[in-house]
Amino acid sequence: MNEVRTEGQETTVGGVQVSLQSVYLKDCSYESPNGPRLPNNQAWEPKFQLNMNTTAEELAADVREVLLTITLEAKQGEATLYLVEVKQAGVFTIAGATVEDLKRLIGSFCPSVLFPYAREVISDLIVKGGFPNFLLPLVNFDALFAQAAAEAPQPGLVN
Repeated sequence: MNEVRTEGQETTVGGVQVSLQSVYLKDCSYESPNGPRLPNNQAWEPKFQLNMNTTAEELAADVREVLLTITLEAKQGEATLYLVEVKQAGVFTIAGATVEDLKRLIGSFCPSVLFPYAREVISDLIVKGGFPNFLLPLVNFDALFAQAAAEAPQPGLVN
């Protein structure tokens, strides 16, 4: 198991104490139906589809397991070149957070911490599958969280 323990590293985010206890790869899968062969010997011009999701589970008072799931699919025409899914997890101690603080931390701060680990695993799997190196583009989780919050239906409002 690939696990990083970072006891003693604490960060203060808006007066809230956040401490990363561990980072680990919870699950991953790699599929390449035809190996690194391209359909009909075509040039390398894949189309990529990227999906990300963050969930959290309360393990104890003030302790959360945050799970960043990233799915990347590369297709050439209708043929799937590869499909990679990585579930990168981290255990965070979060003290003194309001409900809004907790949502912001789980939706933005925690995935920002986990993303580089998931990015490395995805790149390694693709290269080991025989395909050219691919690095996920950097992600601004603060902007994604703000966008999701703006798009979420507000309580009491009728659309």
